[in-house]
Amino acid sequence: MGLGRTVLSATLAVSLAACGGGGNSSSGGGNTGTGGTTGGGTIADACSLASRQDWALQQLNEFYLFPTLLDQTVNRANHSTVQSYIDALVAPARAQQRDRFFTYITSIAEENALISSGSSAGFGIRLSYQQASQQVFVVEAFESAPALAEGIDRGSEIIAINGQSVSQLMASGGPQAVVNALGPSDPGVTRELTVRQPDGSELTASVTKTEFSLDPISDRYGAKIFDNGGTKVGYVNLRTFIIEDATRQLREAFQVFRDEGVTQIILDFRYNGGGLVSVAELLGDLLASDKVGQVFSKTVFRDSQSQFDETRLFNSEPQAISATKIAVIGTDGTASASELVPNAFIPYLGNNIALVGSDTFGKPVGQIARDRSACDDRFRVVAFRTVNANGGGDYYDGLASVMPRTCRAEDDISRQLGDPREASIATALDFLAGRSCTAIGSAPGSTTARSAAPDTSQLMMPDAPNSAQIEIPGLQ
Repeated sequence: MGLGRTVLSATLAVSLAACGGGGNSSSGGGNTGTGGTTGGGTIADACSLASRQDWALQQLNEFYLFPTLLDQTVNRANHSTVQSYIDALVAPARAQQRDRFFTYITSIAEENALISSGSSAGFGIRLSYQQASQQVFVVEAFESAPALAEGIDRGSEIIAINGQSVSQLMASGGPQAVVNALGPSDPGVTRELTVRQPDGSELTASVTKTEFSLDPISDRYGAKIFDNGGTKVGYVNLRTFIIEDATRQLREAFQVFRDEGVTQIILDFRYNGGGLVSVAELLGDLLASDKVGQVFSKTVFRDSQSQFDETRLFNSEPQAISATKIAVIGTDGTASASELVPNAFIPYLGNNIALVGSDTFGKPVGQIARDRSACDDRFRVVAFRTVNANGGGDYYDGLASVMPRTCRAEDDISRQLGDPREASIATALDFLAGRSCTAIGSAPGSTTARSAAPDTSQLMMPDAPNSAQIEIPGLQ
């Protein structure tokens, strides 16, 4: 049994499950750290706050990637939740940008349901906000969800919730006030949403939250082939790596690319918060028919767990192409497994791979899953880092600092995803065609600066996100 990358980007193997910046999986959760009762105690005793806190500390002491950055002086009695206690324990690592809320407690049942079925309850939209203008916009709508059925789609601005002005909510309580007004992620919750459409018209609709499918690749715009001046370019908008069905959908898309002779690719990860590393590894394989047997990535644990270090090689896939040039569209919402894939190709493509859009989140580490089934606790512990074939991988400030090429572009919500006229996609096509671009973080007209400029919009995240919202940033 191993900790390796045989079970999830949110999960490792039989004893550990792995997630995010490294790790791999097909089912949720590891089976060690499971605790029922001890010493004749009851399940209630084992699942008391103090017991759960003690168990969390035990897991951190055994597996946390940054053991010297744990605050062992924290008094558990000062914390009313397990997550608050965890936050205090890992605060030194967070202060150094090594663990920005990557270590957390969640529900085994909830996460397993997300991975296996891709289902969630809500309106089925991703929201972003602009703090300065106190506005909230829909940046993506899921096809099987209730909001899209009411005409609410990318580019719609939410201006009122149950008659409350969004600008007033933002002014009084920031984005969390908007999250609160939208209500819990439970089926049956209904809100009256007033939206302003891109053409200036307004509509008011009563929308009820329901269970809907989080399709990893949209049927509307998820996979396309563009004609870029006579060159065929494959476009894939992968919403998340966390849903297992993404493997089937990716294979189907790349079979079409292979049949059409595509060798240039746009990977649109602009809102992709990561997920299963098994999906990331498959995507790497599908891009690299000419690299079978070479190093895709290396998983590196802390010294005391180095027996679980692993090197993953590119595997052969019948649908694979040999990508000669790749443009990766990213934003601050791009993290974890969606950063791992482009980092893996830097040693092989050099200046033929570019980050387009704005800088990414910066998560070169991954979590394992430690389960305590009696309490429905899954503890996602940052336990390893991932590096590419050259050993590169410490992009804690985002991928722009390590990518050979970057091209600045806006996230143009006035146009649908998959539209070649959309600003980020158009810039990606320019890069692939060999045209010049302005580097991320540089002043207009410059092509050399490498630092990241702050984004004007941010994906809306609740203070206490559920499993789907952790993996799919902005989801409501």
